[in-house]
Amino acid sequence: MEGYFVVMTTASGVDEAAAIAKAVVDEGLAACCNIVSGVRSIYRWKGEICDEAEVLCVMKTRGGLVEELTARIRELHGYEVPEVVALEIASGNGDYLRWIDECTSRTGLA
Repeated sequence: MEGYFVVMTTASGVDEAAAIAKAVVDEGLAACCNIVSGVRSIYRWKGEICDEAEVLCVMKTRGGLVEELTARIRELHGYEVPEVVALEIASGNGDYLRWIDECTSRTGLA
């Protein structure tokens, strides 16, 4: 998969979101992660309607890493079925997109 993607997951709290974010950035799977508190999620789970406070983690990566990033999030996540969705970036600041390349290049990691 070519191009650049925003990958999102929700977590039960800031600590879990930060642990996921630090791991995937450290491992070069994402260039950065924004952690957004104050998310309210309403969803159906096992036949019940749930209304929960969650934290959103928004990650930027290269298309070639989406599958590996998804697998790593699933390993780190506390939810039985974590949300992991990837949205393709149609356009963006060229310098920023090159920075994503630099940060997610395995040879560029120090």
